[in-house]
Amino acid sequence: MKYIHTVFTFCLSFAFFTALSQNPFPDLPPVFKDEVVGRVDILLPPDSLAILLAPGNEESNYHWHATFVFHNGEISDTIGNIGFRLRGNTSRQSAKKSFKVSFNTYEPGRSWYGLEKLNLNGEHNDPTIARSKISWDLMRWAGVPAPRSSYVELYINGEYRGIYIHVEHIDEEFAGLRFGNKDGNLYKCLWPADLHYKGNDPDAYKEMFGSRRAYQLQTNEEADDYTDLAHFIDVLNNTPLAGLPCELEQVFNVDTYLKTIAADILTANWDGPIFNKNNFYLYHNQATGQFEYIPYDLDNTFGIDWFQQNWAERDIYNWQHQSEYRPIYERIMAVPEYRDRFSFYMNEYLNGFYQESFLFPYLDNLKTLISPSAQADVYRTFDYGFTFGDFENAYEEALPFFHTPIGLKEFITKRHNSASLQLELNDISPIITALENNYPGEMEDIAITARAQDDGTVASMEVCYQVNGQNLTCTAMYDDGLHGDGAAADGVFGAVIPALGQAAFVEYYVHAADNASQESRQPVCGFRHIFIGESSTPLVINEFMASNSSTYADEAGEFDDWIEIHNLGDVPLFLGNRFLSDNPDNPAKWQVPDIWIQPDGYVVVWADEDQSQGLLHANFKLSAGGEYIGLYEGIADNLALIDGYTFGEQQTDISFGRLPNGTGPFQPVNATPGYENAPYSDVLEDGPPGIGMAVFPNPFSETFNVVLDGEMPGPGELALVNALGVEVLRQAFTNQQLSEISAGGLSPGLYFLVVKKQDGERIAGRVLVKE
Repeated sequence: MKYIHTVFTFCLSFAFFTALSQNPFPDLPPVFKDEVVGRVDILLPPDSLAILLAPGNEESNYHWHATFVFHNGEISDTIGNIGFRLRGNTSRQSAKKSFKVSFNTYEPGRSWYGLEKLNLNGEHNDPTIARSKISWDLMRWAGVPAPRSSYVELYINGEYRGIYIHVEHIDEEFAGLRFGNKDGNLYKCLWPADLHYKGNDPDAYKEMFGSRRAYQLQTNEEADDYTDLAHFIDVLNNTPLAGLPCELEQVFNVDTYLKTIAADILTANWDGPIFNKNNFYLYHNQATGQFEYIPYDLDNTFGIDWFQQNWAERDIYNWQHQSEYRPIYERIMAVPEYRDRFSFYMNEYLNGFYQESFLFPYLDNLKTLISPSAQADVYRTFDYGFTFGDFENAYEEALPFFHTPIGLKEFITKRHNSASLQLELNDISPIITALENNYPGEMEDIAITARAQDDGTVASMEVCYQVNGQNLTCTAMYDDGLHGDGAAADGVFGAVIPALGQAAFVEYYVHAADNASQESRQPVCGFRHIFIGESSTPLVINEFMASNSSTYADEAGEFDDWIEIHNLGDVPLFLGNRFLSDNPDNPAKWQVPDIWIQPDGYVVVWADEDQSQGLLHANFKLSAGGEYIGLYEGIADNLALIDGYTFGEQQTDISFGRLPNGTGPFQPVNATPGYENAPYSDVLEDGPPGIGMAVFPNPFSETFNVVLDGEMPGPGELALVNALGVEVLRQAFTNQQLSEISAGGLSPGLYFLVVKKQDGERIAGRVLVKE
């Protein structure tokens, strides 16, 4: 559909943008407050708890109905009807067990501070109860997207079960927050996930080990298509080494994984893919086409050992399993450019956060924070007999247990010193990352940014582009704060390409050179692509209200902004791969949930920045002072614009919609979410002169009454439409009063009631809420 400007012309503001809402390192929300130990209470029937913990049920993944209560001094929440189960591998057999909390098992779509699930890890192997917490923090410092974490005390039915680490669950919400999309394949990779090539047949990678697959698909499970994973493994294993950077970087984020290798070695994470072919996730980022590596389960770190290996002094260039091939480490490290970049990152970390002067005070603060909780934790003592003295001493020295041959601080000192001696540094070419562009209209400028870093100085940077395959042109990029690049001298370079004034296919790459004349480009080969033009999908933004104070309430009884989407076509359309946004430079801001919109149907989205209230609640609000609404195709279709509208200042409780319905320009209309638009002068609430309508009760539970007051113009019908635009109830009438209309089988939510004459003319309308 066409991009329509009807209130004022939109001008591109060259502010620093983040393409596709990618934010690999999101801020810590209050639930991950680091400076306190929170408290989690789980309340469930005693017989349910007894079964959950009974011998023989250790492998059960059944979610027991429970209530979740959280306090940490800043927030205090109680959430009922959650799922509660055991989690982990060896911890299922331990006395101090680990647990999973699910907010959406019994109430689909529900989340808590953006989390659909959370993990409560008991850390029963670790006498310090700190190793995985340090590891998660270190991954973040190293620039690796990883779960957020914090400490909590766990109480189950009032009994203190010990100090736990609350760790963010890795799922589609995790991916969506960090990579700006969540509809790609997410694989949980457990032993023996060695990434060896098994052939071109995708089903070969579905091999079962026990009751699970080594590569377990966590999203898009119904499709169960492993083609992307099989292709990645093929490229990793079979591409000739000279061509590996070109081919591999098309399907794998190598730069982030090089950082991960360095972080794994510094934490001695032997339980990952390099040594133990275990414990990692792969997410197929739909914005880049690359797989993203995500670390998982970092408790066996910082010297915890079951193999009698000297992890503190192991060679950083030969860290893989001594007798088994590990392509993800060995193939990548065999490329000189990658080996040198790994060494660069290792050197950065050794001279940055991985030093005694930084880590030891950090550890001391952690120890002080959790000591009272650890001392009171009797479950901590059951598996290995750890005393409170062991807790205190383990930060400094080895303990007399098989798996704790070195103290935490002792390991850090030895690892730092040995890695520094083993390090081999060579001059590197500029590292180009975070390559991003906006998604402009035909009359808008193209803005491109990229981050560059080097062991010397980045002397120059440029973007080279061609339009419709013709005439490669290069233009300089700047880090001066004036070219859409953020702040001056922040390592982000930007360039602006003038508007093309027509639909076009733009291909580009970025090139950089340093003061030693080392050069690099991104992508390594080929181009990035931008489609500038319009989609032909028959969807429109049909109506919206940007200042709703008393007109219509959502399911929670709140008066929030809303947006109505209308299907002008004659076939159902799937919305789940499309996006809605209030920012044209961030078209993938909110992915529409997996729903269909019927022919001539409507879907109402609440723009309230409160996704915990349901699937159709977006992660942005509308500004009554004026802003933008855009509907976009999916990433596979280059986020082509379907329909967009820039509006000016809005009046409270006045809806703006298209007249004629679905095709005309925007103007004030009667608020009719989920139904066709009517001129603002048509007062649906009161109907034709002399006719009024009353509906009660509203909200309703099982039934409601409709009373039409005044002389009726003849027989008619009543229709009830849900927020997806689907008619769910229709009833004819001939009299003045329709009493006790049964709607008990409907799901809770928002509905639009319309009463029509026999010829289809509307008499009256109301928005109803079913509790």
